[in-house]
Amino acid sequence: MTEFTTPIDDRWFEDYPQGAVYEFGEAVVTAEEIVEYARRFDPQTFHTDPAAAEHGPFGGLVASGWHTAGVMMRMFVDHFLSSVSSLGSSGMDDVRWPRPVRPGDKLHVRATIEEARLSKSKPDRGLLRTHIELFNADAEVVMSAHAINFMAVRPK
Repeated sequence: MTEFTTPIDDRWFEDYPQGAVYEFGEAVVTAEEIVEYARRFDPQTFHTDPAAAEHGPFGGLVASGWHTAGVMMRMFVDHFLSSVSSLGSSGMDDVRWPRPVRPGDKLHVRATIEEARLSKSKPDRGLLRTHIELFNADAEVVMSAHAINFMAVRPK
């Protein structure tokens, strides 16, 4: 695992070396959060109704995959993306939820920088392609994705 050598509020493209692996964050998902999110955005009974979920495909209440993605994104922003250099993203590829997130699960992120390259057309920025994995406390992957982020280079 790699440690960042610069604080998040002074982190630029150059501070994200290809091949670096970072682990960070901690979030505990509650039943109340699962139901609240799902009632608004993904109202399937295995997300919204604990009693009905007991007889559903997961044998209990589980978080929406999109809720899980939101939890991951919060940790990614709080610990990985720098507010001074993040220029947005063109998207995420290969989003997967191989295991459900259940009430009480404690989650953390592993981010592996698979590609870090300067832009050929815009020399003031670089592109990061990062493999993101979200783990529960049993070290099981509950979400994975590849993020593409644009980061400003350090001003000269």
